[in-house]
Amino acid sequence: MTGRPVYQQIADDLSEQIVNGVLTPGQRIPSRAELKSLYTASDQTVDRAVRILKTAGLVEGQFGRGVYVRDTTLFGALRRSPAALSTEHAPFAADMSEQGRKASWESSSLTTTATAKIAARLGIRPGDQVMCTQYECTADRQPVQLATSWEPLAITEGTDVLFPERGPYAGLGVRNRMAAIGISGLTARELVGARPASSDEAEALGCPPASAVLAIERTYVDGSGRPVETADLVVRADRWRLAYEA
Repeated sequence: MTGRPVYQQIADDLSEQIVNGVLTPGQRIPSRAELKSLYTASDQTVDRAVRILKTAGLVEGQFGRGVYVRDTTLFGALRRSPAALSTEHAPFAADMSEQGRKASWESSSLTTTATAKIAARLGIRPGDQVMCTQYECTADRQPVQLATSWEPLAITEGTDVLFPERGPYAGLGVRNRMAAIGISGLTARELVGARPASSDEAEALGCPPASAVLAIERTYVDGSGRPVETADLVVRADRWRLAYEA
């Protein structure tokens, strides 16, 4: 460690203890006073080291209590294979059921107008009417996924599938719902990226602000290539992996 700044030495030592299980999830790391004594360091140096650990997502502060090791145990994998996306049920519900988890979600739908970005993804004009549905998905009561979906009203208006979570086809997923109005042969296209969580996303997913999330842009198209639904899905990058199959 010779030559490395003291704050980096502290951060490296604590990181190693966390990775090796010396400091376990939910355990309090040494206090500022303890770290100052152990490393003969100043308040500023110790605070800088702890900030590095927080930025790395290894620890989190609890007001009035101290700094604790975060639980970053992987929950599992979310399947993004053709089979998973073509299930007769909603993909998320089918996936969690296969993993032995109890899936549930809250949703709200409203009619709005397509922004230029959403219009481009749906192949419609900006300002055209769409049904926008927002989801908060949980498994065994733990937050897993956030999603926002848009469907052109030109396709669904006046049908039994106008509201994704109401009516006889509620909760059955895009494929089943569209099949009910004569649109079949759907395929899903996805783009995946990583970015920091917004404050609202972090609160809903139960992670620190600006934590890394996986952002999935999914669009269902029919046999002619016409988009019938597009959605933004967000999951925690430190707790879930995406499993793709050709």
